[in-house]
Amino acid sequence: MPNPFEITAARAEDIVTLGAWAHEESWNPGLHDGAVFFATDPGGFLFGRLDGEPVTSVSVVRYGDAYGFLGFYLPRPHLRGQGYGLRTWQAGTARLDAVPAQQDNYRRSGFRTCWSNARYEGTPPPDIAPPPGTTLIDARSVPFDLLAAYDRRYFPAARDTFLAAWITAPGRTALAAVGDGGLQGLAVLRACRAASRIGPLYADSPAVAAALVSAVAATAPDTPVAVDVPDINPAAVRLAGELGLTPSFDTARMYSGPEPVIDRPGLYGITSLELG
Repeated sequence: MPNPFEITAARAEDIVTLGAWAHEESWNPGLHDGAVFFATDPGGFLFGRLDGEPVTSVSVVRYGDAYGFLGFYLPRPHLRGQGYGLRTWQAGTARLDAVPAQQDNYRRSGFRTCWSNARYEGTPPPDIAPPPGTTLIDARSVPFDLLAAYDRRYFPAARDTFLAAWITAPGRTALAAVGDGGLQGLAVLRACRAASRIGPLYADSPAVAAALVSAVAATAPDTPVAVDVPDINPAAVRLAGELGLTPSFDTARMYSGPEPVIDRPGLYGITSLELG
């Protein structure tokens, strides 16, 4: 008789397991990401259990009725190739970031690559000043409706619940660039097991992005930083090199439906691999 395998919704405590699995895959999730992820869509996380033990996972997080993000597709290494991961995958459909090893599988399921992200890591120069007329302030002091509207320029759907939790979770530094024209940039740094991660990183210009990276990195002086840079913004790729960051990890952003329209020139770093 085959071992019983069932797919169920994740429990709150399962999110800790999910973070550990992601760390094993070198994704370097934030130390406090799990609570933010789970609060965004508690029903969007699935675990495959073999004899009651979790062995596969996938997240299918919905942002409204028109957009979903698929991530955390993680069969346990010793059980890969036995169909458990495929059955878990088939339990949900959405859009996703994809590590290179899985991209052919995703294409067979109707997804297509729209751009690639490269993780750049290192220690940026300190004390990069923002352009004249631009000031960096705590993003949590900005009216939230303005932050949410700004985020909406760079993400395909409204995600107010996620964003509010993302910028206020423990271990976060969130800075906004402001000027006479309003918001000019946003950067959030979060503590991780390895390099501190910066995401999102939005900016109206490379100079604003550089100042934000320098400023948030200064709040974690004992660790390098990492930014997942989309290749659809050549200015972002150039800036990463100019700041002394080097590529270490690749993913692809893949969609199963129409490619969303976002402000590509202002997207210098995606928020997360796991929830977009």
